[in-house]
Amino acid sequence: MKTSIGIKEKDTQAVAVILNKLLADEHVLYIKVRNAHWNVEGADFHAQHLFFEGLYGELAETIDEIAERIRSIGHYAVGTMKEFLELTHLSEMIYQKNDSQGLIKELLLDYEAIIISIREQIDTVAEKHNDAGTEDFLVGVMEAHEKTAWMLRAHLR
Repeated sequence: MKTSIGIKEKDTQAVAVILNKLLADEHVLYIKVRNAHWNVEGADFHAQHLFFEGLYGELAETIDEIAERIRSIGHYAVGTMKEFLELTHLSEMIYQKNDSQGLIKELLLDYEAIIISIREQIDTVAEKHNDAGTEDFLVGVMEAHEKTAWMLRAHLR
């Protein structure tokens, strides 16, 4: 059934493209955080293992919310690794060492890249595509990632 929410089809389609790219970024980041959780080594292993677990739990919720936002504006969320890797702005992690400082630095760069990408899309979503709901949603995701980026920076020496 056609979605009728007061936004033109061409605009919801454009917003869905933006959201699917964000969904891809979040999935790649999720996998990188899971990898850090599994493979971190060092004297701070236990604390960092638990910290990374909290991060991937938050990302799992964010991923679900993004996919549901795409569906609520009448489009389909991408759902394959192939699509995620084609759409993402991030790169896969290549570990030099599995120490927490190196892992956190790389994850921080990804969180910050996503924050910048979201910030660049907020006005477009609201002003060009007349989607205040997605604008508000994106602001919430951005704010949550800003807090996580702060937490990651606080772990660095």
